[in-house]
Amino acid sequence: MFGLELAMIWAVLIAVAVFLYVALDGFDLGVGILFPFAKSSRERDQMQAAIAPVWDGNETWLVLGGGGLFAAFPKAYAALMPALYIPIILMLLALIFRGVAFEFRHHGRDRGKRWWTIAFSAGSIVATVAQGLILGAFIQGVNIENGAFVGGAFDWLTPFSLLVAAALVLGYALLGAAWLVFKTEGELFTRARRWATQLSLLVALAMGAVSLATLGVDPRVTERWGLTMTSVDWPVFLKVAPLPVAAGLVCFALWRPWKGTPHLAPYLLTVALFLIGYLGLAVSLWPYIVPFAMKPAEAAAADNALQLMLWGALVMLPIILAYTAYVYWLFRAKVGDDGAYH
Repeated sequence: MFGLELAMIWAVLIAVAVFLYVALDGFDLGVGILFPFAKSSRERDQMQAAIAPVWDGNETWLVLGGGGLFAAFPKAYAALMPALYIPIILMLLALIFRGVAFEFRHHGRDRGKRWWTIAFSAGSIVATVAQGLILGAFIQGVNIENGAFVGGAFDWLTPFSLLVAAALVLGYALLGAAWLVFKTEGELFTRARRWATQLSLLVALAMGAVSLATLGVDPRVTERWGLTMTSVDWPVFLKVAPLPVAAGLVCFALWRPWKGTPHLAPYLLTVALFLIGYLGLAVSLWPYIVPFAMKPAEAAAADNALQLMLWGALVMLPIILAYTAYVYWLFRAKVGDDGAYH
């Protein structure tokens, strides 16, 4: 019983780490995605300055999520990695590439700066697409026999995973636009508000398409939502119906912001939209940690290892959270047209 509780605690911790990565690193990837739509190099400098103090620290949560999966659920890690080697390697290379481009763009001359601008934006887009392919492949499940992956090297490349990747690009772009609304002023602020309004409609359509497509992944998913080919299980459906309703309301609030809306509101609303989608994914897939093959208790490490790691997490997580909060508070000011914090 204690081992089951430890496995569940670690599953929740990893899920929280992944969500924090999406909410935080998602906006700086989104800023990179929006780079081609800036009107000038100076405006891109302002966009870069808006994420410069925090972008590298945001990736801490990706390390925690991936490392936590490896340490706490080695069987799940061993089953998923061979199925997703190609998109994971692509994501890591793109993240490294965009990190180099970010620093080199800041110090490059005019001609080199143009190249590193393209490199930073391309790295952001490729990393996001790779994450979408990973997510799509995870949702649709992997071929596992006796705890080992038995599928092909390109099983992750499907119409469904491509749809999820496109939706994630739009979602991260919305996060980036919302962050720029919060952190910038002048013409870029006005442009970012327009981007957020336009992207909210596209994200709503993309979320709807992915949600409908997810219902066809496995009959167990449709049952979780109280749906069958011929009928609706109303008691079950009414329990989960608030999620799509809430998503629609959030998208409407982003599309038609009321006058005097705080500048932080679009970002918080976008994070709420991602949280709703995340909860919808949990409804569809829980309690599987590898859909639809392994549950947390089946994939977990030994109880003593989980307990030891949990003590370490209880010490380190508050430190990481406190440091992250301090950095965001320290650089809470807006970035002006000159690229400086005011």
